[in-house]
Amino acid sequence: MKDRFSAMLERYGPPVAAGLVILLVWEYVPAGLGVSKLLLPAPSAVIRALWQLQVRGLLLENFLITLYEALGGFVLGAASAIFFAFLVTRSVLIERALMPYLVGLQALPKVAVAPLIVIWIGIGIESKILIAAVISFFPVLINAIVGFSTVEADRLDLMRSLVASPWQQFRIVVFPNSLPFIFAGLNVGIVLSITGALVGEFIGADRGLGNLLLQLNYNMDISGMFAVLLVLALLGIVLYALIRYLHLRFVFWAKPDIRSDSN
Repeated sequence: MKDRFSAMLERYGPPVAAGLVILLVWEYVPAGLGVSKLLLPAPSAVIRALWQLQVRGLLLENFLITLYEALGGFVLGAASAIFFAFLVTRSVLIERALMPYLVGLQALPKVAVAPLIVIWIGIGIESKILIAAVISFFPVLINAIVGFSTVEADRLDLMRSLVASPWQQFRIVVFPNSLPFIFAGLNVGIVLSITGALVGEFIGADRGLGNLLLQLNYNMDISGMFAVLLVLALLGIVLYALIRYLHLRFVFWAKPDIRSDSN
């Protein structure tokens, strides 16, 4: 029990201590330097604004909408990316036919494409999900392609010697081998999906945290804006931690390097 507590303290103690130091500096140093609270509100003011947003019923509903958009876009983008990665790694012809267009899609500025998506689909949740999917698509695609392409030849030769079908080779060898790479892309994609949902809400929406941010900006409620940004940061941390947990849970044979665990 003591060893477990020590391990948790070693792992989580430094970030908690650093966070407390940052909060203390943020609370007192700007005021001491004469920085206006309109420009940089203190953490105490941000927490009060967060509570007021919740009391007014503006926080939870908009948070759930943005969460739904981000998760929906992430699932759609990740599933599409894994599917296209499978296609381009199974056939040289398909790779030559699709990769230029997939790279071209990634090269397009998403902020420029997002207004078109909103115009085509509307200001509803569907357009935000699609924007989040487009933004989270490419990191998962590239990592999945690397994972599907870096299988040890000896393993495939063994499967062929056992007269395994192409589907059995993929299911038993190729896909499990690619999971560490896929999860690396998912770690990036889950965070980018939040950005995609917000971009869509900035362009055209009547609900969501992005729309709430715009309303607070129009009202010059800087503390409220910081409160929403805090919620978005915590959401990103939680979703990233969830993907990392799933990584450790399902890819137990190739755990990511965690320095705090190895010290």
